[in-house]
Amino acid sequence: MAQPPIAAAGVICWRRVDGGLQVLLVNRGTRADVSWPKGKQVPGESLPEAAVRETREETGLSISLGAPLGVTEYPLPGGRDKIVHYWAAEVRSATLDSAEFSASAEVGSVDWVSPCEARVRLTYDRDRDLVDIFTARAEGNQLRTFAIVALRHGKAVAAGSWSGPDSTRPLGQTGLEQARKAARAIASFRPKKLISSTAARCMSTIEPLASLTGLDVRATTAISQDSYEDGEADVRRVVDKRIAKRDTAVLCSHGPVIPEILGQIGVATGEPRNDALRRASLLGTGDFAVVHLSRARPESGIVAVEVHASSDY
Repeated sequence: MAQPPIAAAGVICWRRVDGGLQVLLVNRGTRADVSWPKGKQVPGESLPEAAVRETREETGLSISLGAPLGVTEYPLPGGRDKIVHYWAAEVRSATLDSAEFSASAEVGSVDWVSPCEARVRLTYDRDRDLVDIFTARAEGNQLRTFAIVALRHGKAVAAGSWSGPDSTRPLGQTGLEQARKAARAIASFRPKKLISSTAARCMSTIEPLASLTGLDVRATTAISQDSYEDGEADVRRVVDKRIAKRDTAVLCSHGPVIPEILGQIGVATGEPRNDALRRASLLGTGDFAVVHLSRARPESGIVAVEVHASSDY
């Protein structure tokens, strides 16, 4: 029986110097090749976490993830496939100043180069293909992004076993674990704002993320299930405000409300019929979708949509 592919994650770190773009290459001493920072996902770790961790270990940079750039797949010796998921990540001066790169047997050095030079120096064609995607994003003013993260609450105790109001129904043990997993993964995108339905199961789901990031949670009935079912929710106002702020934000809500949140993002960006948004609206408990928008022109359309399920790590 064929073994499942090995999952890995990588990053194209980028910066602007005197108006020009530069990307970061890793020179691997042991294999004598030039590639992007990347590495295998370890058990219990989400792909976004793996991307951030591997970048820190190989380059000394502590990054926050931008939009996904694509996936490469190739066979390893022995016949097993490896799939690497890539994100872009802007590196600012403060991050560079605090970085501490240490050469190792695996990584001999790192180099900032132009995308054109990267295309020449990269060892593998699959890595060169990512340069083309990266360059197209830059030319479309879609490289510097922010995100709206739609997080569905974790699994709550069964409604039939709860005697109080539905809004007070707490998370079960599975839901608490889903919340902890989601927190670690979402922290890879370094949100600046946390917003939650007032329901207890939503507040408990976002609490580990608040603890991890040090951010306060703003609770609102505008994205609660009770208000939505009563026709009193104001999802559009919440979404429009987050887009206007242009900072990564997390909205923790309910299964029936998540499609409305994503739908309103589509309306605000001129993509009301976006297929990726519709697929992302089918989140399971504890799952989340990340919708990436251009910081320069968020109304110009959606840069990328990614979905992460708690069952994947």
